[in-house]
Amino acid sequence: MVETAFLAGPAIRRLRRREGLTQAAMAARLTISPSYLNLIERNQRPLSARLLVQLAETFDFDPRSLRQDEAVGGIDGLKRRLSDERFADLGIDRDEIAEWLAAAPQAALAFARIYDAGGAAGGAEASDPMDLTRREIERWRNHFADLDAAAEELSDELRLSNAEIGAALAERLRQKHQLSLRVLPVDVMPDALRRLDLHARQLQLSELLDQSSRNFHVAVQLALLEHGEAITAIADGAQFADRAAWRLFRRHLAGYFAAALLMPYGRFMRACEATGYDLTILQRRFNVGFEQLAHRLTTLQRVGQRGLPFFMARIDRAGQFSKRYAGASGTTLLESDVACPLWNVHRGFEQAGRIQVQTIALAETSGQESDWFTMARSVEGTGAPGGEAAQFVVVLGLEARLAAQLAQSRGLSLDPAQAMRVGPGCARCHRADCQQRSLPPRGAVLQFDERSRGLTPFSIVP
Repeated sequence: MVETAFLAGPAIRRLRRREGLTQAAMAARLTISPSYLNLIERNQRPLSARLLVQLAETFDFDPRSLRQDEAVGGIDGLKRRLSDERFADLGIDRDEIAEWLAAAPQAALAFARIYDAGGAAGGAEASDPMDLTRREIERWRNHFADLDAAAEELSDELRLSNAEIGAALAERLRQKHQLSLRVLPVDVMPDALRRLDLHARQLQLSELLDQSSRNFHVAVQLALLEHGEAITAIADGAQFADRAAWRLFRRHLAGYFAAALLMPYGRFMRACEATGYDLTILQRRFNVGFEQLAHRLTTLQRVGQRGLPFFMARIDRAGQFSKRYAGASGTTLLESDVACPLWNVHRGFEQAGRIQVQTIALAETSGQESDWFTMARSVEGTGAPGGEAAQFVVVLGLEARLAAQLAQSRGLSLDPAQAMRVGPGCARCHRADCQQRSLPPRGAVLQFDERSRGLTPFSIVP
């Protein structure tokens, strides 16, 4: 094989040194020439499938060690970390990151661990349970293959008993777990949406939940009842020191299973491709909420059956991110705590239920630009009686070069020249000509001229 994924020079060199062998001695045991081994170790020749098998048999070599890049989230994972404002002046591009990961994967992993453990700018976020959880989700690229397969198998089993998913879920609870499903008035459950009452053998849901939300909550409960051990094993593998992060990650995994149960991978993927990822049709076909659908679209990374690489975020009226999943998109747009005011996601609050589309150009700190096509729509939380329901905007996005496949992009221009230039929030954005700027970028040197006043509120030394 001649794929770049098998450029494994550093790993082979570490193995040879561990065994105490010269290049000539190791080459002899592998029945190759020393010069060829030297080229492999210098990443000038790929590791063939035959040599990979020989290494495994001769030296007890674990081929999985060649995938060390997965521990840092691959090139995109390192790119996200290096987008930190402290590295903005270095101009590190994607090719340099790829070379670093190929030539020194252990060093790249060490950098990632230090950064994640407290090296991030504004270091407090490194110990924040939500940020720790998000980093772990991104390390998996929000795709958990075993949970997906188990949920799909259960979904197929449920469809055999009842084509209507809500009834099938309730019947599964009753038959397998001896639990009845009961919807209770809000005055009986004033402070909860779901409660498992083992004494009464009931799964109790609030009447405030609509049907799609009821289905989701039942699916979450089934995930915990039937696949709790698998979920816990994945959560334990993250090795969180913070128990709150462990619980948040476990909750995410249960929700992941529930979404995969309601939108089983194979059927959902076929529907996406057949409809051009039409968000409205997919919502109705699978009877899910817009936010549930957005979550699911970030997870479609099954080997041999990959979907489009979406990212997803949820934003409040102040522009703060309360959820953000880059998935396989590789975007750095979500690394700030707030959304750029030039991004039209904010208009979703004024046009409830309507999908807002926009092509944006993200001027990244590396000096490169990425164009993204985004789709945003308002959603409401479940409010208490007499109170005001929480309001958010959920946004989905992917690279603009892929957006022509989407139903929501039909008839729209995807010309990069017409894209709105946005940044990662004022404090992290170094765009000099933005008249919408509210704050100067952190670390920037400001210049002042009392004899003149420019169009922008802050003048930044180039």
